Amino acid sequence: MKIIKTIKELKETRRGILKSIGFVPTLGGLHDGHLSLIEESLKKTDTTFVSVFLNPTQFNNKKDLETYPAQIEDDISLLKKMNVDFVFTPNYEAMYPNGYDFQIKENNFSNLMEGEKRPGHFDGVLTVVMKLLQLIKPNQCFFGEKDYQQFLLIKKMCEEFFIDSEIIPMKTIREESGLALSSRNRKLTQDSFEKASLFYRELSSGEANEKIKEKLITHGFEVDYIYDYENRKFGAVYLDEVRLIDNVEV
Repeated sequence: MKIIKTIKELKETRRGILKSIGFVPTLGGLHDGHLSLIEESLKKTDTTFVSVFLNPTQFNNKKDLETYPAQIEDDISLLKKMNVDFVFTPNYEAMYPNGYDFQIKENNFSNLMEGEKRPGHFDGVLTVVMKLLQLIKPNQCFFGEKDYQQFLLIKKMCEEFFIDSEIIPMKTIREESGLALSSRNRKLTQDSFEKASLFYRELSSGEANEKIKEKLITHGFEVDYIYDYENRKFGAVYLDEVRLIDNVEV
């Protein structure tokens, strides 16, 4: 496995690759959900790139950024065991050499749900993903369905800007309790971790949104939103100041 830290080295490496490329972008704090995306890339493509970059422009909450549970050494160790071909670990200056002056913005769907509750979040996501796609030029790029709104926006962005990368969604990986795997789960206390499974249970109960909100509040959650969009029900909650998101098909 080769670790790449600079844009120059990444471009030089990319020019020498003629076979198919799969790509998994991450913030770090890797868990089995990330690993399932990487396994799919290893299976479907000849060469797999993984980026590990805690992108500050997609965090509207400074405390959330500062406490995000990512340890680069642990992530690198996991990726080596998986026999990933290349890992890109840039710093902020590499990804934003002129600061954050240029941004990708979507004006409709990105204003709902996560976009409404986290102003500027999707601008940061779309901007950094566009930069990474331009650099790596993967044939296929893999995203988890837990962040389904993000997946839809990235897919739409690639269509609008004629990016020749197939954006592939992968099923959400869950604990036995149903709780969606997330790096932020590591911030939960043991009691909160056990209680967090009620979020998925209520979201998938089939009840009306207001009833779901009432039950979650009764269980001790702070509800950010429960929202229906096309054939999915989306939700975001806080439990002991840890923000959790999920979605289910309806």
